[in-house]
Amino acid sequence: MTTPPPRRVRVTADTPATRAPAPGSRAQTRGIALPGSPVDDADAVYSRALRRSQLRLALGTVVGFVVVTAALTLAIALIPAVDDIVVAGLPLSWILHAFGFYPVIIVFAVLYLRGAARNESAYRTLEDRE
Repeated sequence: MTTPPPRRVRVTADTPATRAPAPGSRAQTRGIALPGSPVDDADAVYSRALRRSQLRLALGTVVGFVVVTAALTLAIALIPAVDDIVVAGLPLSWILHAFGFYPVIIVFAVLYLRGAARNESAYRTLEDRE
């Protein structure tokens, strides 16, 4: 005797008219699992974990970028010797304000891209294992 395959649940957004459960049926969670409640679909769990890890990566990247940018701005503002150096007729502080932030942006973009690709790769590995 073979057992039927587990029932797959497709998680989609409902329209307001279809949101109420039919009489006598169980209400579904629409992809949000509460702690302690049974999980209908492993894909939903994996995708929630991926979204959480991507959000964590994005927030960490933004916080790191803001800290580095603020430190660079404070260094330019608080070190008076930077204004004394003149390059091509412009003070070094102006050049740093104009062009010094682009390498910082590129570094954080590359770090975020590598981290996001690593998260997606881990998600695909978990998905293939299932």
